[in-house]
Amino acid sequence: MSDYLLEMQGITKEFPGVKALDNVTFSVRKGEVHALVGENGAGKSTLMKILSGVYAAGSYDGDILIEGQPQHFHTIKDSERAGIAIIYQELALVKQLSVAENIGLGDEIATAGVINWNESYLRAERALKKVGLNINPATEITHLGVGEQQLVEIAKALSKDARILILDEPTAALAEGEAANLLKILKGLRDDGVTCIYISHRLKEVFEIADRVTVLRDGKTVSTDQKTDLTEDRLIARMVGRELTQIYPRKERIAGDVLLELKDWTVYDPAINRTIADVNMTLRKGEILGMAGLIGAGRTELVMSIFGVWGRVTSGRIFLDGHELALRNAGDAIRAGISLASEDRKRYGLVLMQDIKRNISLASLDRISRHRVVDENEEIRSAEKYIAELRIKTPSVEQQAMNLSGGTQQKVVLAKWLMTMPKVLILDEPTRGIDVGAKVEIYHIINALVDRGVGVIMISSDLPEVLGMSDRILVMHEGRFTGELRREEATQEKIMYYATGGR
Repeated sequence: MSDYLLEMQGITKEFPGVKALDNVTFSVRKGEVHALVGENGAGKSTLMKILSGVYAAGSYDGDILIEGQPQHFHTIKDSERAGIAIIYQELALVKQLSVAENIGLGDEIATAGVINWNESYLRAERALKKVGLNINPATEITHLGVGEQQLVEIAKALSKDARILILDEPTAALAEGEAANLLKILKGLRDDGVTCIYISHRLKEVFEIADRVTVLRDGKTVSTDQKTDLTEDRLIARMVGRELTQIYPRKERIAGDVLLELKDWTVYDPAINRTIADVNMTLRKGEILGMAGLIGAGRTELVMSIFGVWGRVTSGRIFLDGHELALRNAGDAIRAGISLASEDRKRYGLVLMQDIKRNISLASLDRISRHRVVDENEEIRSAEKYIAELRIKTPSVEQQAMNLSGGTQQKVVLAKWLMTMPKVLILDEPTRGIDVGAKVEIYHIINALVDRGVGVIMISSDLPEVLGMSDRILVMHEGRFTGELRREEATQEKIMYYATGGR
């Protein structure tokens, strides 16, 4: 019998004009956590879609073996019957249904078309116990936090007797405590004999939880190693094909005059009963102002209120270049010179069904239109300019945004806002869910903007990123700033002190 529970041999997958996978070999032992890493576009998701039956047998070359037996998955159901379950970064739960209904969805316990709810709730309780989640199975998903929803997804997979659990960026949207809890649970599942394939750009997590690590680059297998044989620098070099001598390429600089100022800024949103209260802050020309805080602290709400798209301003004033602004909506903010790259690029940053050129020009259509008719030649010229400037990997400006990797999508979002020629650029989680190589390229883009005198506000839940890139850091807790730190005095411990309410 094979030493491996899963073997993928010589996997090759082509799309029109692109070879996504080229003779990839990937093998996983029973009861191990096997990390699969690589830059965006390296082929990780394509390989897992083949394994989970999204891409049917016959649409690719190569073989899949489980316990030495050849497998031919024509549908997702075929893969599930073989004991494979995949949990995507964007959770596939129906939020209006209960936990029990979601766990049993598509695999209901029923007789003659009538669901046995007692058995359904018992099954849900058993599955929730395996992931340490103590909640009522009748609870609607919409009432759960993101971390709890992630555990419900895992419980759903385990209820189907999954032997191989694939987790694609499972901690991307989780707070630090929730992520630590998830890793603890995955370690427990490994001890119970569940095999996990763990995909993540967070290398700290990879080194904490993985037994072995496979690197993909440009659709090819680069290496498979025991975690103990790797260092972070060595792993990064294998992922990007080069040494990254400085992950956070921050420049020493002297900020200019005050560019943006908030005075006694108070905003209330009755829909969620949340208030941003008495905020006073300044942003200088040529400065990166970091914003730190725990999830729910109000950072995103604050910058969305500055952009004119969140809450009702009940008091306070906002100034740009010394002139008071009255921002009623995003259009007013853009015209004034303020741009916001949202933390959710797929929902708020891009029109996924549109091509790259239209996504780049979307916030600047008035500049390339005459009598409300878009000058398509100018649109193409502008898109090509930013594609070259930001080194966006794409075969054409006609490529749909939905077909791009996460890092490339984020560059398209940045290109869109650069085309508006902003004075203030707000970046909310600018590197979430993208690989280390793309992160470094985005940091260089940010530095280039700041060198031109643009003021950058950067929200990040990644404390090393905040510390590595910011000139000054503001820390938020429950809708208020509780601390301000200069770069040279800032530490993770001080940030966490203020983020938990210290003053």
